[in-house]
Amino acid sequence: MSGLPGWLNIPEPKSYRPKQHYRTIWISDIHLGTSGCNATMLLDFLRSVECKELYLVGDIVDGWRLRKGWYWPDAHNEVVRRILKMAHRGTRVIYITGNHDEMLRDYAGMHFGGIDIVNEAIHETADGRRLLVTHGDMFDGVVLYARWLAFLGDRAYELLLKANVAFNWVRKRMGMPYWSLSAYMKKRVKNAVQYVCNFEEAVAHQAAAQNLDGVVCGHIHSAEIRQIGDVVYYNDGDWVESCTALVEAADGAMSIVDWAAYLRSEKRQAVAA
Repeated sequence: MSGLPGWLNIPEPKSYRPKQHYRTIWISDIHLGTSGCNATMLLDFLRSVECKELYLVGDIVDGWRLRKGWYWPDAHNEVVRRILKMAHRGTRVIYITGNHDEMLRDYAGMHFGGIDIVNEAIHETADGRRLLVTHGDMFDGVVLYARWLAFLGDRAYELLLKANVAFNWVRKRMGMPYWSLSAYMKKRVKNAVQYVCNFEEAVAHQAAAQNLDGVVCGHIHSAEIRQIGDVVYYNDGDWVESCTALVEAADGAMSIVDWAAYLRSEKRQAVAA
């Protein structure tokens, strides 16, 4: 087709694993443009799956960090290319804007390269449930009411992610699989745990107020599925720490895919064989 870049029709590299098929996939908090982004692992995941709909649930590109200095290795280009290829080959791609890519909020309602840009969406599952899909930053009191504090926390978090990169570089040299130091530390900080609980309840309350069955979000980098009152809360996690996605099967069943854990299991099986 004229006007389209040639690489859209270049076949994907042959994979040794069969593709996993889903009705819907949600991923968020990729933070392209930062050194903490696990772009190579995400690319491996995206090349291993097929789906009818792909939701990009905010903070896909980190505009906050790119304003401070340009960082964009080839692996980040490959992630963008893979997503565009999925859109070109029939996957409906919906980009939900987040706070780190808030520059796209002015373009909500527009369509670029096969991708729909929206600020939030309603998704209907195969079994008829209606879910609010939102990044979630509007329910974060720190981001909403103390933006300067959010930037300060972002700087501290950036340092923690840099430590995580160095930590995993050493693990890789020692032949050990990826393991998130930053996620481990966050889960053991009492205030962070309380913050996550408060956030989850606020997001679930919003879905209940709209008479919806559930909510899918990202933002806090903590994958979770749990019942909160009459609402099911889903968080798809992130691709700087846990490397997780939320998926819907053909029958509407929802689950979290932990790609880092999947790769560790795959490696153990290969060694055992």
